[in-house]
Order: sequence, then C-alpha cells, then structure tokens
Amino acid sequence: MRAIFSILAAAAGIYSILILIRIVLTWFSMTASGKPVELVNKLTDPYLNFWKRTFPLRIGNLDFSVVIAITAISFLQSIFRMLSEIGIITLSSLLSIIIISLWSVISFIIGFFLIIIILRIIAYLTSRNINSSFWGTIDSISKPILYRFNRIIYGKKTGNYLLGMVITCLILLGLMIGGRLLIILLVNLLRGLPI
Repeated sequence: MRAIFSILAAAAGIYSILILIRIVLTWFSMTASGKPVELVNKLTDPYLNFWKRTFPLRIGNLDFSVVIAITAISFLQSIFRMLSEIGIITLSSLLSIIIISLWSVISFIIGFFLIIIILRIIAYLTSRNINSSFWGTIDSISKPILYRFNRIIYGKKTGNYLLGMVITCLILLGLMIGGRLLIILLVNLLRGLPI
C-alpha cells in the first residue's frame, strides 16, 4: 500500500510541474505552440479551470486561483508522501499540513506584492516611463495595496509617497518573517501532540 501512495505522491509532483509549465506558457502564448504545448494544456486546463470557477481570485489582470490550485495539489502530495513513509496520518500531522498549505498561499501573495512594490520603488527612483506596458502593469497592481497601506500609515493626511512604499515593503517583509516564525511554532506544537 505504501508503494501506491509513493506513486501517487510522485504523480502529484509531476502534475505540479505540468501546471507550472502551463503557467509559464501563458506568458508566451503568442510563441508557444505545438503538440507538447497542446498536451500540457489538455492535461492541466480542466483542473485549473475548476479552481478559477470555484475560487475566482482576480486582482486586475492577475488570476491568483492558480496559487490555490497548486496548493491543493501540493497538499495532496504531502498527504500521499506521509502515507508512503509512515503509513498513517494523525490528526496533528493533518493539521500541520493544512496550516503549512494555507501559509504557502498567504506567503506567496505577500511575497508577490513585496516584489511588485520593490519594482514600483525602482520605477519611481529611476523615473521609468509608466506608460510602457510592463511598468503600467506594475503600477496598476501596486496602486491598490499602496493606497491601503498609505491610509494605515498616514491616515487621511497626504504623506511622502516613496516613504510610504518603503514602509509598505517593511510591513510586508515583517508579515512574511513573523508569519513564518508563527507557522514554525504552531507546526512544532502540533507535532508534539499525541493525536
């Protein structure tokens, strides 16, 4: 039975790689074509479309439902791997996997916005042309989060835009580090439980 779970864990890992390939292919949709691309699309699109319909997480042109789809397959892979290694799943190990999976989604989104804000700072400091499609996209993604954080930082007053971006980066970085430490603490506490 453990061999079957080992095969299932490997299959889930391969499918995760196919999903990542599919995501990268969407960035090059004009140039990516051929039988291998069609095969990857046929294998992954039904799964990804299910998550897009079930959890529509769009922010501007970005679709974050893919992150949930990858997390779900990673969650299954972790369960299969645990069953292949020790043959049993305890409540504490299942809760640990759930917490780690949820944190992976949250930390990905925080990290994504951190990178976007850093790119926005670079654009601001180097006076990049925001009318270009790349910098325009960065600007449109960063504006909502910068607006919310600047409201928290400055209240109703108008503050220094660059300082607001730097403080937002520091807050996001603090959330990532603090969240990671909290998750490690929770998982270690759960693993110590006899259930």
